[in-house]
Amino acid sequence: MSTTQRASDPYATSGADESAAEGAFVLNTSGGDWDDLIDEATSLHEERIVVNMGPQHPSTHGVLRLILELDGETVTETRAGIGYLHTGIEKNMEFRNWTQGVTFCTRMDYLTPMMQEAAYCLAVEKLLDITDQIPERASTIRVLMMELTRISSHLVALGTGGMEMGATTVMTVGFRERERVLRIIEMITGLRMNNAYIRPGGVAQDLPRGVYNDIRDMVPQVHRGLKELEALLNENPILKGRTVGVGYLDLTGCMALGMTGPVLRSAGLPHDLRKAQPYCGYENYDFDVPTRDTCDAYGRIRVRIDEMYQSLRIIEQATDRLQADEPGSPVMVADKKIAWPAQLAISGDGMGNSLDHIREIMGESMEGLIHHFKLVTEGFRVPPGQAYIAVESAKGELGCHVVSDGGTRPYRAHFRDPSFNNLQAVAAMCEGGQVADVIVAVASIDPVMGGVDR
Repeated sequence: MSTTQRASDPYATSGADESAAEGAFVLNTSGGDWDDLIDEATSLHEERIVVNMGPQHPSTHGVLRLILELDGETVTETRAGIGYLHTGIEKNMEFRNWTQGVTFCTRMDYLTPMMQEAAYCLAVEKLLDITDQIPERASTIRVLMMELTRISSHLVALGTGGMEMGATTVMTVGFRERERVLRIIEMITGLRMNNAYIRPGGVAQDLPRGVYNDIRDMVPQVHRGLKELEALLNENPILKGRTVGVGYLDLTGCMALGMTGPVLRSAGLPHDLRKAQPYCGYENYDFDVPTRDTCDAYGRIRVRIDEMYQSLRIIEQATDRLQADEPGSPVMVADKKIAWPAQLAISGDGMGNSLDHIREIMGESMEGLIHHFKLVTEGFRVPPGQAYIAVESAKGELGCHVVSDGGTRPYRAHFRDPSFNNLQAVAAMCEGGQVADVIVAVASIDPVMGGVDR
């Protein structure tokens, strides 16, 4: 090989005799079985492989970073890095009035907006001491909306979890059924997500005409869809091979880490705040709390499917109550110093309030118009104090702690998001397992990073 050739050859051996004849360089490679090489590398105990999974990894729920320490394919240490989706929601709520706070907290866990809205409004109503004054129709609508949201969230959990394991049919079926639920939510609130529908004192507006028939059509359709999901999942040997015994966390571990929701119920404890500490009249509904005793990812799949069936039962009961209610029943508290306008009407072009509604507001009295203006722009005052309310979100116990200094804005608003607490279990579920099992374990927790980071 000539000097010129060697200079242009990036693979030429450095420091070699420049005058050596062409073909004098022979490179020999030797190897062995991969198991032997791995054993040699790990026997030294001096090197470790650290892998960053995320924060843009397609197989994590949101912008989650997992730092994995590996010994071959075995995970020896797992750490979760959070904060990549921090939005400052809780801090921003301190600069908006009490009603505007709903539009912030609904965006935290974007798959369960109604749960955040309900927890926040129940806490504000506790501070105002008007819990018993909330119209029964408003509470029933809240239950209806929360159970629709629970089904929607669980379908995303199953659909994305199946997709991450390569079962794309599970995703298409899950999202198909979710669309049926979202159509009802959009019909009632005007939006598919970030609804800001539940307000302090009640709900934004009553159910639209014709929604009862649509709900009654939707329920059996989703029921059939869940049966299809069960046929795809429950006894699928490939899915069971990927989920049985994976992400194991027994009841002792759940209690130590503060786990709630389907993860806790997959360990056999039937803890559900709808039964343990009823709110919004849940004590008047007939439903069961499904549990499993497998303590693994497979059990969490089965729990979520069973819970959706129970949510359909509650939706049917709530629909019966709403349809049997007297026409024109209030959906907002009677106290006009608190009640945000709830009997809205849309104009003919589909935008803004109708002229009749505007005439009603402006025609009552000048004092009434001034009060309406101040209520919307400034907001109502909340007596000094603090309150904590917890609801059963799709992912577990969702708590809201609000503090008032007597003003028109929260002094402090803080949420106990179940995804944040449940994410603590990643290390316990993943360490000692395989790298591929990390994806399954995280999917079985079903964290949403909008709720984790806030």
